[in-house]
Amino acid sequence: MGIKSSSWVSKSGWLLLKELKSEFRTRYALNAILMFALTTLTVVSFSLGLLSLNPQLQSALFWLVIFFSSISGLAQVFVKEEESKTVNILKLIAAPSTVFLGKFLFNMILLLLLEILIVPLFIILMNLRILNPWLFFPMLFLGSLGLVCATTLIAAIISKAHIKGALFAVLSFPILLPLLITAIDGTRLSLQGEAFSAGWDNLRLLISYAVVMFVASILLFDFVWNE
Repeated sequence: MGIKSSSWVSKSGWLLLKELKSEFRTRYALNAILMFALTTLTVVSFSLGLLSLNPQLQSALFWLVIFFSSISGLAQVFVKEEESKTVNILKLIAAPSTVFLGKFLFNMILLLLLEILIVPLFIILMNLRILNPWLFFPMLFLGSLGLVCATTLIAAIISKAHIKGALFAVLSFPILLPLLITAIDGTRLSLQGEAFSAGWDNLRLLISYAVVMFVASILLFDFVWNE
């Protein structure tokens, strides 16, 4: 049992390392999400000018930028396997759960790299004041975790489709809508300086969403991967 677990972890780690090496060599997904995020932020900032937005609008814009930026890059995690014809090789050397975990970890790292850039820029350009960072950053992390859990499975589903970009957005939005609503509301509370306890219900919902989506993705991925 211990040997199987070790093999599962090592193969997932190997797949993650392969994805990182491939991405930093081509920078395809990273460049896509960074350019989309920077363009969106710049356009929104200049459009609003000196207008002062309330925390509700700021939190909504914040999560919309993350959502639309992420779907421009996270979908590529399986698409490039189809384009490079390496899908069958992966099926031979790794179990479906191993493949999903490796791809999931890669997407999580990619999204966190995006947020390292986006959050400071959003604070500067949108004059964002985070009055309760102890609520803001857990909300950001859990929202990102749930987003990656859902989009990794959806990326596998649409990888064989002809119109990948449009289909990814269409499938992602209804699944991610509960997460976005919860994350926007929780982020609003952190911007208003509410106590951590005020956002606890939102945090619990995000934790539940991430757990349900991760378990569902693991269970469904075997069928999706071998279809």
